[in-house]
Amino acid sequence: MGLFDNLNKPNQQPAGGNKTKDVVFSALPETLEEFISLPQASLSDPFDTAAMTVLALCFYPKDKELSLSMLGFLKGPGSISEMEKQFIADRFRDSDYVLRSYFNGAVPGNDYAPSTPYTITVSDNPYSYTNEGYAVLYIRSGGADSPRSVRLRLAKDGKWYLWEQFLLSGIRAPESSNPWA
Repeated sequence: MGLFDNLNKPNQQPAGGNKTKDVVFSALPETLEEFISLPQASLSDPFDTAAMTVLALCFYPKDKELSLSMLGFLKGPGSISEMEKQFIADRFRDSDYVLRSYFNGAVPGNDYAPSTPYTITVSDNPYSYTNEGYAVLYIRSGGADSPRSVRLRLAKDGKWYLWEQFLLSGIRAPESSNPWA
């Protein structure tokens, strides 16, 4: 599956500052192999790793094992703890739409149906790189008032790996679930 908008950056600590990047997926991968073959899977850019985290979690309601395998890839030398697995399972128990809300165009009024091509807008701020070797990036949800964060860690191999994510907090329910409208 082809992607575009793959901007390569050197493997070093970026300068912080109010940068925004649209990470675009022309199609969604259907297997771990397709996920790993995406240009963003080089993990050389923290913005790409943050967007790939959304993509990996989107698969959880449909295929839990595939989603966890994708997250395992993004964790790199780290691993997914049993506590993290339980937390993810608990968050998906009541809703499957939260992760779709991070794609551009996905809002409560359209039951979080994203626009195509699938685009995730990732931003930093002046405080995103205050701890050396780490980056905290932000992704806006179409169902929340403020963006949610993803924390990444730069490894010795020059790649940005998922350290922790805060994407699974509740958001406004889709309009179709509103019994009053």
